[in-house]
Amino acid sequence: MFTGIIEEIGTVSEFKKYSGGAKLKIKCKTILEDINIGDSIAINGCCQTVAEIFSDGFLADVSEETLKVTNFRTLKAADDVNLERALMPISRMGGHIIQGHIDGTGKIISIEKQAEFYNFIFEITPELTKYTVKKGSIAINGVSLTVADIRGNEIKVAVIPHTYKNTTLQQLKQNDIVNVETDILGRYIEKFLSSRDNNYSDLTEDFLKENGFV
Repeated sequence: MFTGIIEEIGTVSEFKKYSGGAKLKIKCKTILEDINIGDSIAINGCCQTVAEIFSDGFLADVSEETLKVTNFRTLKAADDVNLERALMPISRMGGHIIQGHIDGTGKIISIEKQAEFYNFIFEITPELTKYTVKKGSIAINGVSLTVADIRGNEIKVAVIPHTYKNTTLQQLKQNDIVNVETDILGRYIEKFLSSRDNNYSDLTEDFLKENGFV
């Protein structure tokens, strides 16, 4: 479990694809202070297991499925990535609940600078759009962001200066592909609504408010 508050920008030092997956070696410093083999690290928002640890980084084994559904398939040596260690029970919840299970990818349509702030517009699939709501949360390359607006399959997010300077969002450009994880609450609500055993008459606006959904 993660929060979407990026701890460090790491660099891909090695990325070797092979039949059935790939080996991804990341050069980093800050997160090495407290990780062990078997720990979970979010790399661009995608939960990966630490397989080896080196003096200047770590290695993760990437599955074929991960290559299919994330932007890992476009990674190459020298690329920068967002890194976050798994949430500890005593940590402050600064972003929102992120599982590190990427739902799919999106594409940057435009980036607009407004003073020190930036507006990013992404195009995502209809499947992802249905779990996205205005003022709700979304993770882009592992960064917790708030949806400012939705128009069709395009979403707009406003990025504050701190987030822009301390994540790889600063390196993105038009047409780049990003990892997207929608808010898990939306998926739980859909599951709740689709269950045949539920009494839909009990699902009122007051019920949703009382249980933190709206």
